Amino acid sequence: MSASTRTALALVWLVVLIGAGFAISQRLQVSGDLRKFMPSAETPAQKLLLDELGEGPGSRLLLMSLAGADAETLAAQSQRIAQTLANDERFSFVANGGENGLDAIPERLRPYRYLLSPALDAQRLDAAYLRDELDARVQDLGSPAAALIEPLLPSDPTLETLRIAEAMQPANAPQRLHGVWFDKAGREALLAIETKAAGFDPTGQQLAVSAIEAAFAEARGNSKATMTLTGPGAFSVEIGGRTQREASLIGMVDSVGLILLLLIAYRSWRTPLFGVLPLASAGLAGLGAVALLFEGVHGITIAFGFTLIGVVQDYPIHLFSHQRAGISPWANARAIWPTLATGVASTCIAYVTFLFSGVDGLQQLAVFTIAGLGVAALTTRLLLPALIDPAQRGFDNGDIATSPRLARLWTAVARVPRPRAWQLAALAAICIAIVAFAPGAFWQNDLSKLTPVPADALARDAHLREELGAPDVRYLLAVRGADAEEALQRVEALHPKLDALIGRKAIAGYDSVARTLPSAATQRARQANLPAPDALRATLDTAVAATPFRSDAFDDFVVDVERARTAAPLSVRDLAGTPLATRVGGLLLENDDHATALVSMTGLNDPDAVAREVSAPGIELLDLKTASESLVEAYRERVLLALAIAALLLAATVWLALRSPRRALRVLLPMALTTLLILAVLRGCGVELTLFHLVALILAAGLGLDYALFFEHAGDDYEDQLRTLHALIVCSLMTLLVFFLLALSSIPVLRAIGVTVTLGVVGNFVLALLIARHATNPAAGGPVGGPSGPRSAVGSPSGPSSTVGKPLGAIPEQELGPEGPPTGPPTGAAA
Repeated sequence: MSASTRTALALVWLVVLIGAGFAISQRLQVSGDLRKFMPSAETPAQKLLLDELGEGPGSRLLLMSLAGADAETLAAQSQRIAQTLANDERFSFVANGGENGLDAIPERLRPYRYLLSPALDAQRLDAAYLRDELDARVQDLGSPAAALIEPLLPSDPTLETLRIAEAMQPANAPQRLHGVWFDKAGREALLAIETKAAGFDPTGQQLAVSAIEAAFAEARGNSKATMTLTGPGAFSVEIGGRTQREASLIGMVDSVGLILLLLIAYRSWRTPLFGVLPLASAGLAGLGAVALLFEGVHGITIAFGFTLIGVVQDYPIHLFSHQRAGISPWANARAIWPTLATGVASTCIAYVTFLFSGVDGLQQLAVFTIAGLGVAALTTRLLLPALIDPAQRGFDNGDIATSPRLARLWTAVARVPRPRAWQLAALAAICIAIVAFAPGAFWQNDLSKLTPVPADALARDAHLREELGAPDVRYLLAVRGADAEEALQRVEALHPKLDALIGRKAIAGYDSVARTLPSAATQRARQANLPAPDALRATLDTAVAATPFRSDAFDDFVVDVERARTAAPLSVRDLAGTPLATRVGGLLLENDDHATALVSMTGLNDPDAVAREVSAPGIELLDLKTASESLVEAYRERVLLALAIAALLLAATVWLALRSPRRALRVLLPMALTTLLILAVLRGCGVELTLFHLVALILAAGLGLDYALFFEHAGDDYEDQLRTLHALIVCSLMTLLVFFLLALSSIPVLRAIGVTVTLGVVGNFVLALLIARHATNPAAGGPVGGPSGPRSAVGSPSGPSSTVGKPLGAIPEQELGPEGPPTGPPTGAAA
């Protein structure tokens, strides 16, 4: 096959990958919902936490401050920004202290104001009350607020609409200067913005943050004002941007480094190109499998999946390093296939356990990895040999085994004595002791410790929350009922106790769904207090007589009161499509068999006092921090159980493939010892382990298995040992480059994975070299103290006509056959 034909085949393969990538992209739906990587909630607090993570108001709240100019300028900018964002459908609520809130109450709901407002709970709508209200309106019309009040007067002389709008403002609101909110020092204008997109919808939050930045840029003009934006959504956008920037930089350095490494290692420009094809095939296969079997692919699945299948870059390297001039690439692939297949099968079997974890994210990760590893191995075995030139150049006789430098290195390695059993046992004992007795907590359960958000940004967020009186993000009151009506009634019964807690300064304020949507029972009670049209008109005539207003000026008021008196009570469904629906939806969670009403609190100083005061069946003070930690613990238990089963299955697979307990131990021991070494180094340095360390340990173990299997595969053949050493040096250096750069990342998750795998690469390579390699006599080209004939790397010694499982260097060239794919079915372990 000519070089042009091989290049054409490579281009065809590349075109197929591009087409497959396009097809997958049309179906692929990337999700950022962290709940996919959480186990099923078992406690009320855990269930609420998962709901809060995705849809709760706390996750959608953005806090904004403007500084760097005089107060009047900042106030004007605040007003312009609020006006722009209020007209943007990506936001459900924008507050800066200067709005009247009327936009939150659509015209069709305003007749129901007397059902929503508590104003008439203790006061009847009689002539005295109406006269007092009308007198107040006369004063209002002579004030700067006249332009706001005058349009409301005909239908709402008591201004209940404004009272409802004011009740929807944040509790314990900050001071107002020039008509908008400012901090206590009067230097920063403050805004509270609620997005329609969930806090962990990365796309929605990115669009919202971009809209805010654009509104600020327009409002700032030529001033020197600066903007600060905090909150879960802003932080997620910040994290995403930083991660993308670091990933781009790391990816660029990695790409350049890997290409240079492959060029140096193989002295051919085609090798880097051909080596990428199985890796790209693996990535697309993983994405396609997950897109086919799941509704949406989580971003973490993609990130971890590509990291975990990074081991597949080793597959073509083994093929390249074992290739030599005059040897059919097909025969070369057939010779290394049993060892390669053993490693792939062992890793895939380990990941099968994740399919039974009950966690959607782990199931996606398992499908991605299994599909990717399988496709990468098969393309290396069945497609890649067609692209390799059997007349390889770059080394003497086209064989890496003829490299003098490689021979000197292997000679030096051969002089290092194999560690004795007691030495390995002592190493394991020391590692276990360090892991067991290292000071500090073993596991890190606090998710906040994993955030890459800088400490000063978190402090800024806490400052803005305090200034704006934003609700506490850790504690919530959950009030459960058989349905929404019962939950609303129970919340209303809780209001007097919460008011008492404010009086005792246990809390500064609270917000509940019943303040926006009272229960149907409360609404019916308020309807009963509303007068009939004739009675109301007579009362109104009496009240108007002592005022400058005409008697017929309030006909719309009479009509609205009658509509409120006779209408069915408002329900959650009636609020659909209005800003009130978003507010109610965040504080009232409805399920098929129950409903939960939430009460958020500000200035919570005494959680124990709150818990004692509200204690009752179905009412609970929830600590979301504790709930998150318990979820992490439950998740870790699932992962550890899956890993324990995976370890047993992996050991059994290796033992069955090698058919020798001694050889299986020699392969598994470096991986097991390296895992202990990694844990000892991390714990000895005071690192508290996270789920990301566990995932990285899986990858490190897979690499260790690959290294040990191929050292074992090389057997006693000196030349094949040199080729294996070359392949594993290239593999380990490539992996080390990638994960060492990750270890330098400022993102805690990436750093945890990078440090763990970097330690794993070094430990696995060194221990596999010391434990799994066979002793050799380089001068004689054969084993020390044994027969010169080769033995099979898999199973029992091969017969004279068997090539399967033999070290490639031990197979006579006449057995390898001409260039081209094998014509018969594989035999023995190769099947």
